[in-house]
Amino acid sequence: MSGETQRMTMGKAINTGLRHALEGDPKVLLMGEDIGALGGVFRVTDGLQKDFGDDRVVDSPLAESGILGTAIGLALRGYRPVCEIQFDGFIFPAYDQITTQLAKIHNRSKGRLQVPVVIRVPSGGGIGAVEHHSESPEALFAHTPGLRVVAPSTPQDAYTMIREAVASPDPVLYFEPKARYWDKGDVDTSVFGTDASRASLDAAQVVRPGSDVTLVTYGAAVHVSLKAAEAAAAEGTSVEVVDLRAVSPLDTATVAASVRRTGRCVVVHEAATFLGPGAEVAARVSEECFYSLEAPVLRVGAFHAPYPVSKIEHDYLPSVDRILEAVDRLLSH
Repeated sequence: MSGETQRMTMGKAINTGLRHALEGDPKVLLMGEDIGALGGVFRVTDGLQKDFGDDRVVDSPLAESGILGTAIGLALRGYRPVCEIQFDGFIFPAYDQITTQLAKIHNRSKGRLQVPVVIRVPSGGGIGAVEHHSESPEALFAHTPGLRVVAPSTPQDAYTMIREAVASPDPVLYFEPKARYWDKGDVDTSVFGTDASRASLDAAQVVRPGSDVTLVTYGAAVHVSLKAAEAAAAEGTSVEVVDLRAVSPLDTATVAASVRRTGRCVVVHEAATFLGPGAEVAARVSEECFYSLEAPVLRVGAFHAPYPVSKIEHDYLPSVDRILEAVDRLLSH
């Protein structure tokens, strides 16, 4: 399958990336709750235990702290563990292991030790789930030095970025927009290993060019931002969409170059706007592009409240209408 372009869902793209990583390096192993025989709640690891064995695709106990603690030990012994957190809201029992151990070992050892652990986190809302199953906690980890925090938005990115995450010497939190698991796209598996793929964990990308307003976004919010840009175009407004891909580190240069062209910026994400990733993006844009801005930087995200019941989650998440309202506010300046 390597080196071929195929049409597949995002979930299948991640599965394919994990399969190729397992084939290419005997030190790669997968760990998580129900990822083996079941193939995971979203079937992202379907078939991998059958093909690689239960010593490389490990069904773990229901203990996120134990999963991460074990992964850290394995990484220190030369393995490359890929841990699945079954749902975003289940990651908090492992928060101590991630932020006080995983993120700090490289610095604590003065660079002598590496802990190449990947943490896959199905994240975000839009699937009608119950409490603790639709969180967007990426800002908590982006705030912690020593962690890479990334989020693919397309099947191609899902494949390339999981391969690059597994190959990275650094700990990587890989946030998967679960509402987009079934989106299909062309995936070129030969991209991995090229200079372009090695930059994909850090580099933002302009996914739709425009001239009037820049939308800066990532993960699941890229889809709704592109829909908003299409709606704006129908009304005569040209909107550029920048997919950050990485929340940490931030590719400020790509974002700033876009905002200098358009003079206006809206940051869109599913996480709450209060102290969310958009706050850092807005601050950097204000610092870097002050003399280019025609209006204040605006943010569109979730409200500063617990994730609601599924019947009203679409009122809680950023929508096309809310994004267009922000665009109209900027254009009125």
